[in-house]
Amino acid sequence: MEMTTLTTLAGIVEFAVPVLFAAIGENITEKAGLINLSVNGTIILSAMGGFVVALTTSSILLGFLVGAVIGAAVAAIVAYSSITLKQSQVAIGFVLAMLCRDLAYFLGAPFTNKPGIFLSKVPIPYLVDIPIIGPIFFNHSLVVYASYLFIIIAYVYVFKTRPGLMLQGIGEKPAAAFARGANVKGLRYLYTITGGALIGLAGPMYSLAVKIGWAGQLSGLDGIGWIALAITIFGGWNPLRVAIGAYLFGGLQQLGITLQSATNIPIQILQAAPFPLMIFTLLLVNVGRADWVDRELAAMPERPRKVLSKILHALRTSPPSAIGVPFENE
Repeated sequence: MEMTTLTTLAGIVEFAVPVLFAAIGENITEKAGLINLSVNGTIILSAMGGFVVALTTSSILLGFLVGAVIGAAVAAIVAYSSITLKQSQVAIGFVLAMLCRDLAYFLGAPFTNKPGIFLSKVPIPYLVDIPIIGPIFFNHSLVVYASYLFIIIAYVYVFKTRPGLMLQGIGEKPAAAFARGANVKGLRYLYTITGGALIGLAGPMYSLAVKIGWAGQLSGLDGIGWIALAITIFGGWNPLRVAIGAYLFGGLQQLGITLQSATNIPIQILQAAPFPLMIFTLLLVNVGRADWVDRELAAMPERPRKVLSKILHALRTSPPSAIGVPFENE
């Protein structure tokens, strides 16, 4: 396989990592029954904050820590507003998304386009020498390797552990979970803030590893959070499917970069291309629920009807039953 192709595929893996962390963070939050719509602003603010701290302290670790703290703090506001004050999760999330974005552009203005430190690639000995697979998966920075483990850990935790089953319980049937002794509100706080910290990590992953540096409104981060929210839905609130969605988005981003260098298509069009494609994907995921689809399938010959039915069933997703619904029994 040509080196250019291998580089492109490696780029897909790299571009997927920040949105993967953000989407799984939102997945955990929504599994607990809350919706955090501040994701877009949180990513931008944490990207700026992480870059500035890493630049001024010469510590990449501190940059990532600050990103996580910013994400956790914003999520804590969402949790307090919705759980304790019982305000609209959607309204609070939208307001915070816009506030964090504008705050990042304002506070980050003095640091725009300043050269900073970044995570270097750390090829894994022996594994990087494996033909094809090695250059694609094992010639990256540490955050990419961490993402491989993170996907597995998130899936096992949610679906194979007792705390994970409790997490599903407070998002599906909080009253039943409460009757079994679960502190529903406390756990919702915990998972919302934990999910927010993961979302916050996505910011410095961009500014310190993937899209290195801070360029203000030209950083190309505005909209990434909405993509992460869309991937959460596409993934059916399952970390493995969320990861697939993140890699698909990484592929679209890498395709845009490749086309921009090979054609005269304006970069603004290529940067915007993933967003309508993700909207189309969401429509595809949910189209199987429409009554007219059942009628059209019923009128088709048996073989194509079975094939399409299986595809639509595989794509169909269902949100946690109690998502966005305040819990009143405590």
